[in-house]
Amino acid sequence: MTTPYQQQSQAPVPPQSPPQSPPQGPPQAAPPMPPQAPHQTNPYQAAPHHHAPHHSAPHHHTQPPQPQPHQPHQPHQPHQQMPSGPPSQPYAGVGPYTSPIPVRRTSLGNALASEWTKIKSVRSTIWTLSVMVALVIGIGLLVAATTADSDYDTVPTTLPGFFGTLLGQLCVVTLGVLVITSEYSTGMIRTTLTACPQRSRVLTAKALVFFTLSFTITTVALVLVAYASMGMHSGPAVAEPTGDQILGATVGAGLYVSLLGLLSLAVGAILRHSAGAITTMLGVVLLPSILPAFLMMSDSLRDLGSKMLEYSSPQSLASLFQIDDSLNNGWPQLSVLAGITAAAMIAAYALLEKRDV
Repeated sequence: MTTPYQQQSQAPVPPQSPPQSPPQGPPQAAPPMPPQAPHQTNPYQAAPHHHAPHHSAPHHHTQPPQPQPHQPHQPHQPHQQMPSGPPSQPYAGVGPYTSPIPVRRTSLGNALASEWTKIKSVRSTIWTLSVMVALVIGIGLLVAATTADSDYDTVPTTLPGFFGTLLGQLCVVTLGVLVITSEYSTGMIRTTLTACPQRSRVLTAKALVFFTLSFTITTVALVLVAYASMGMHSGPAVAEPTGDQILGATVGAGLYVSLLGLLSLAVGAILRHSAGAITTMLGVVLLPSILPAFLMMSDSLRDLGSKMLEYSSPQSLASLFQIDDSLNNGWPQLSVLAGITAAAMIAAYALLEKRDV
């Protein structure tokens, strides 16, 4: 006999229906879980001398903050504000650039200073002028020392300077050519004309500096020889030189040699070649002294030969020194040389402005 409780417990269990599957649809991705480092403890529990506070409310499991990768400390850079406006405008508060070097207009004085610096700093000037001074003074003093007082009864005592001037003038001729042609041979003339675009000013400065230098040195050398010879030979048998003779033997001869050098400078500016210009000037100096000897052989060319001989360089210097009473004082020859030199300089100016460098 069973009790109702036992019957109820033995009753068959009704079959359970299978679990219903969720509705079909696209699979939903599970929310990503942040990666956890293995064996990582709670920072609150790992901190020493701190205890987690006790709350009566249920705890919610939260993930501890993840450590951030270490980044190097960068200094704070202030924000640079770019200037507004077009790039061509200057920044605010900054004016246009002003050069500390004073700017002024150039003049002939600046060209003279430049040419003086060049002519005194090259070796050709020192050597040629030194040789010229040595010839004029050396030969003049040698002639004055080897002559007697009786040799100056009809000629002035300034005669010894004549012999040294005949050779010394060749040095001045050479230097006059080199003053201008050396810049063409080295290409320095391009720099000169770039610094001074006024070409006529450059040629004027060269002519003035060279003429002044050659005239001063030649005249000083002739004055030294003239007064040295006058001191060596004096007495009643000696013909004392007049003022005109002293002037011609010093200033006149120095002016003649300097004009001959200036003519050489003009020929050098025209030809622009050292060897060609020197050869041309040697022909100008020597040819009038040699050619008349052949011209006088012909009756029709005898007058031409005598006139050429009168205006040759040796005869012109002899007239300035007044060696013979039959000669004039030399100033006509000096005037002719000045006219030829002026014509050559005008041609040099015209060609310098017309031709390229």
